[in-house]
Amino acid sequence: MQRNSLIKIAAIAAIFAIGAEGAYAQKSLKIGTVARPGIPLGDALKDGLKAWTEKASGGKLLIEPHYAGSICGEQKCGEQANQGLLQMWTSSTANFGNFSTALSIFNLPYIFKNLDTANTISAGWLGEATMAEAEKSSQHHVLAVFASGGFRQLGNTQRPVHAPADLKGIKIRVTKSPIEFMLFKNWGGIPVPFDWLQTYQAMQTGVVDGLYVQVPWQYLFKMHEAAVYYTEMGGLWGGNHISMDQKQYNKLSADEKAWLAQGIVEFEKLVRSSDKEWVEAGVAKIKGEIKEWYVPNEAEMKLWRAGAVQAWKDSRDTYDGKLAERALNEQGLQSFVATLKSAGAL
Repeated sequence: MQRNSLIKIAAIAAIFAIGAEGAYAQKSLKIGTVARPGIPLGDALKDGLKAWTEKASGGKLLIEPHYAGSICGEQKCGEQANQGLLQMWTSSTANFGNFSTALSIFNLPYIFKNLDTANTISAGWLGEATMAEAEKSSQHHVLAVFASGGFRQLGNTQRPVHAPADLKGIKIRVTKSPIEFMLFKNWGGIPVPFDWLQTYQAMQTGVVDGLYVQVPWQYLFKMHEAAVYYTEMGGLWGGNHISMDQKQYNKLSADEKAWLAQGIVEFEKLVRSSDKEWVEAGVAKIKGEIKEWYVPNEAEMKLWRAGAVQAWKDSRDTYDGKLAERALNEQGLQSFVATLKSAGAL
């Protein structure tokens, strides 16, 4: 074989070797989520996590989102991450309960007073404490805890509801959450576990008389066309998380962890700010199309919070009482702390 041909073959081999080395150096993290672009969580995954991780890494660490439940639902995504079929996932903090109770504190009714304190505390010391616990008690590395849609609020078709006693005889659609079921039972309403996608028709036909869901989701699915009386008593925060399978996270290099951390920082900025705007926009839109939007006074709020005590007692083994007490005290909810303590919930 001629010398020039040998040189050409060697050069081509070198090019392929460089290309192969570059391909192996590039890593892709697949994330499963039920969110989609167009809502805050989906946009934050795309414009925050994906864009900034890839920018920080110079394209060496890629984020591959699979939106709208296209490859898995919330609980299934966590299982698939553990199986190595994907690396990252998002879900409600409630659905994280299949793997650990580390995030259960975020599911307690009235653990947060409002969106601002919820954002501050979940992004600060409480988020850090629960993420550290999750690392010990689950097979997942929790990267962030945040909200999707703010707090659940009550809408009903029947009449104005200002205090729990006004709920008597009203059938409210709830999820299969024991806490949510107990809340409405203690408030005096009739909790009816029911499929979300059938709720609008159920309110039209009287199978249920109302619902308890985050406002942006209610507006998105036009629930306010049927439920025309709203009560802003809050209670359950729409907590969500983004996590990575612990074993796969541990295999990342120091640089890869740093690049991912930068993406998470930008993700959190976007998801928190845009979610708050999403909630405010949803409330404003619904207010303009219904008969009443009622904000309970403090005396009425004490009654709503009192109805949540049994849910705390039933969940006592799933949360750290000291952390919960600190969170409530920082928000000026000392009277609620006293009520919980007298009931044996703290």
